[in-house]
Amino acid sequence: MEALFLHSSSPCPPSSLIFSSSRRIPVTRNLDASRIVKGRCGRPNSTSKSIAASVRESSRLARDDLLGLIADQERGIRTIGDESKRAQIVRAIDALGDEGKDTVTTGPSLSGTWRMLWTTEKEQLFIIRNARLFGTLAGDVLQVIDVEGRSLNNVITFPPSGVFFVRSGIQIASPQRVNF
Repeated sequence: MEALFLHSSSPCPPSSLIFSSSRRIPVTRNLDASRIVKGRCGRPNSTSKSIAASVRESSRLARDDLLGLIADQERGIRTIGDESKRAQIVRAIDALGDEGKDTVTTGPSLSGTWRMLWTTEKEQLFIIRNARLFGTLAGDVLQVIDVEGRSLNNVITFPPSGVFFVRSGIQIASPQRVNF
Protein backbone atom coordinates (compact mmCIF):
# COMPACT_ATOMS: atom_id res chain seq x y z
CA MET A 1 0.00 0.00 0.00
CA GLU A 2 1.22 3.48 -0.83
CA ALA A 3 -0.19 6.57 0.81
CA LEU A 4 0.90 10.17 0.66
CA PHE A 5 0.24 12.53 3.55
CA LEU A 6 0.99 16.23 3.95
CA HIS A 7 1.50 17.74 7.39
CA SER A 8 -1.70 19.68 7.92
CA SER A 9 -0.21 22.70 9.70
CA SER A 10 0.03 24.51 6.37
CA PRO A 11 -1.21 24.16 2.78
CA CYS A 12 2.07 22.83 1.35
CA PRO A 13 4.82 25.39 2.00
CA PRO A 14 8.38 24.64 0.89
CA SER A 15 9.20 23.64 4.46
CA SER A 16 6.42 21.05 4.60
CA LEU A 17 6.93 17.38 5.19
CA ILE A 18 5.35 14.67 3.16
CA PHE A 19 4.64 11.31 4.73
CA SER A 20 4.68 8.30 2.44
CA SER A 21 3.53 4.87 3.50
CA SER A 22 5.44 4.07 6.68
CA ARG A 23 8.19 6.62 6.24
CA ARG A 24 8.34 10.38 6.37
CA ILE A 25 10.12 12.20 3.58
CA PRO A 26 11.66 15.60 4.24
CA VAL A 27 10.97 17.95 1.38
CA THR A 28 13.21 20.90 2.22
CA ARG A 29 12.73 21.12 5.97
CA ASN A 30 15.76 22.68 7.63
CA LEU A 31 17.94 21.03 5.03
CA ASP A 32 21.34 22.67 5.42
CA ALA A 33 23.60 20.80 3.07
CA SER A 34 26.23 23.51 3.62
CA ARG A 35 27.24 21.39 6.59
CA ILE A 36 28.04 18.49 4.31
CA VAL A 37 31.16 20.11 2.90
CA LYS A 38 32.99 22.59 5.10
CA GLY A 39 36.06 24.67 4.57
CA ARG A 40 38.66 25.19 7.26
CA CYS A 41 37.49 26.00 10.79
CA GLY A 42 34.11 24.42 10.04
CA ARG A 43 32.89 27.40 8.03
CA PRO A 44 30.89 26.68 4.89
CA ASN A 45 32.81 27.41 1.70
CA SER A 46 31.40 28.31 -1.71
CA THR A 47 31.26 24.64 -2.72
CA SER A 48 29.17 23.75 0.33
CA LYS A 49 26.78 26.65 -0.34
CA SER A 50 26.39 25.43 -3.91
CA ILE A 51 25.64 21.90 -2.70
CA ALA A 52 23.05 23.25 -0.24
CA ALA A 53 21.28 25.16 -3.01
CA SER A 54 21.39 22.15 -5.30
CA VAL A 55 19.94 19.81 -2.65
CA ARG A 56 17.12 22.24 -1.84
CA GLU A 57 16.31 22.69 -5.54
CA SER A 58 16.39 18.94 -6.16
CA SER A 59 14.03 18.32 -3.22
CA ARG A 60 11.69 21.07 -4.39
CA LEU A 61 11.58 19.68 -7.92
CA ALA A 62 10.90 16.13 -6.68
CA ARG A 63 8.13 17.40 -4.39
CA ASP A 64 6.57 19.53 -7.13
CA ASP A 65 6.69 16.61 -9.59
CA LEU A 66 4.89 14.35 -7.12
CA LEU A 67 2.27 16.93 -6.18
CA GLY A 68 1.64 17.58 -9.89
CA LEU A 69 1.12 13.87 -10.56
CA ILE A 70 -1.47 13.47 -7.80
CA ALA A 71 -3.26 16.82 -8.23
CA ASP A 72 -6.13 15.42 -10.33
CA GLN A 73 -6.27 11.91 -8.86
CA GLU A 74 -9.02 12.51 -6.26
CA ARG A 75 -6.89 11.06 -3.43
CA GLY A 76 -6.25 7.91 -5.49
CA ILE A 77 -9.74 7.17 -6.82
CA ARG A 78 -8.76 7.99 -10.42
CA THR A 79 -5.59 5.93 -10.08
CA ILE A 80 -7.47 2.70 -9.25
CA GLY A 81 -7.71 1.50 -12.86
CA ASP A 82 -4.66 3.29 -14.22
CA GLU A 83 -1.58 1.18 -13.53
CA SER A 84 0.61 3.47 -15.61
CA LYS A 85 -0.33 6.54 -13.58
CA ARG A 86 0.04 4.60 -10.33
CA ALA A 87 3.54 3.49 -11.37
CA GLN A 88 4.47 7.10 -12.20
CA ILE A 89 3.30 8.27 -8.78
CA VAL A 90 5.10 5.47 -6.94
CA ARG A 91 8.32 6.31 -8.83
CA ALA A 92 7.91 9.96 -7.83
CA ILE A 93 7.37 8.94 -4.19
CA ASP A 94 10.52 6.82 -4.34
CA ALA A 95 12.49 9.68 -5.92
CA LEU A 96 11.41 12.01 -3.14
CA GLY A 97 12.30 9.33 -0.60
CA ASP A 98 15.79 9.14 -2.07
CA GLU A 99 16.19 12.86 -1.32
CA GLY A 100 15.86 12.17 2.41
CA LYS A 101 17.39 8.72 2.59
CA ASP A 102 19.83 9.62 5.37
CA THR A 103 17.35 11.57 7.49
CA VAL A 104 15.84 10.21 10.71
CA THR A 105 12.12 10.45 10.10
CA THR A 106 10.68 8.56 13.06
CA GLY A 107 11.46 11.08 15.81
CA PRO A 108 9.10 13.41 17.68
CA SER A 109 8.56 15.61 14.62
CA LEU A 110 6.56 12.75 13.07
CA SER A 111 3.92 13.40 15.73
CA GLY A 112 1.09 15.51 14.42
CA THR A 113 -1.93 15.52 12.15
CA TRP A 114 -1.28 14.59 8.52
CA ARG A 115 -3.76 15.06 5.65
CA MET A 116 -3.93 12.24 3.10
CA LEU A 117 -3.37 13.47 -0.44
CA TRP A 118 -3.21 10.14 -2.28
CA THR A 119 -3.38 6.42 -1.44
CA THR A 120 -3.72 2.95 -2.91
CA GLU A 121 -5.31 1.63 0.30
CA LYS A 122 -8.49 -0.08 -0.91
CA GLU A 123 -10.62 0.32 2.22
CA GLN A 124 -10.00 4.08 2.43
CA LEU A 125 -10.69 4.53 -1.27
CA PHE A 126 -13.91 2.50 -0.97
CA ILE A 127 -15.17 4.72 1.85
CA ILE A 128 -14.20 7.94 0.06
CA ARG A 129 -15.74 6.85 -3.24
CA ASN A 130 -18.99 5.58 -1.72
CA ALA A 131 -19.68 8.25 0.92
CA ARG A 132 -22.45 9.68 -1.28
CA LEU A 133 -24.43 6.45 -0.72
CA PHE A 134 -24.81 7.66 2.86
CA GLY A 135 -25.95 11.12 1.79
CA THR A 136 -22.64 12.89 2.21
CA LEU A 137 -19.20 13.34 0.72
CA ALA A 138 -15.93 12.45 2.38
CA GLY A 139 -14.18 15.43 3.92
CA ASP A 140 -10.61 15.39 5.17
CA VAL A 141 -8.80 12.08 5.48
CA LEU A 142 -6.30 12.40 8.30
CA GLN A 143 -3.70 10.39 10.13
CA VAL A 144 -2.91 11.51 13.67
CA ILE A 145 0.43 10.17 14.90
CA ASP A 146 1.77 10.30 18.47
CA VAL A 147 5.30 8.86 18.49
CA GLU A 148 5.74 9.14 22.28
CA GLY A 149 2.33 7.58 22.94
CA ARG A 150 2.96 4.95 20.23
CA SER A 151 -0.44 5.56 18.64
CA LEU A 152 -1.83 6.20 15.18
CA ASN A 153 -5.40 7.19 14.38
CA ASN A 154 -6.91 7.15 10.90
CA VAL A 155 -9.79 9.60 10.55
CA ILE A 156 -12.17 10.16 7.64
CA THR A 157 -14.54 13.07 8.16
CA PHE A 158 -18.04 13.31 6.71
CA PRO A 159 -19.32 16.88 6.99
CA PRO A 160 -21.15 18.27 8.75
CA SER A 161 -20.60 15.99 11.76
CA GLY A 162 -19.77 12.39 10.76
CA VAL A 163 -16.47 10.61 11.26
CA PHE A 164 -14.94 7.18 10.62
CA PHE A 165 -12.17 6.52 13.13
CA VAL A 166 -9.67 3.65 13.45
CA ARG A 167 -7.17 3.53 16.32
CA SER A 168 -3.88 1.64 16.03
CA GLY A 169 -0.55 1.27 17.79
CA ILE A 170 2.84 1.95 16.20
CA GLN A 171 6.34 0.56 16.58
CA ILE A 172 9.51 2.29 15.46
CA ALA A 173 11.18 -0.31 13.21
CA SER A 174 14.15 1.77 12.05
CA PRO A 175 15.21 5.42 11.79
CA GLN A 176 12.94 5.73 8.73
CA ARG A 177 10.18 3.19 9.26
CA VAL A 178 7.15 3.00 11.50
CA ASN A 179 5.09 -0.19 11.59
CA PHE A 180 1.42 -0.12 12.56
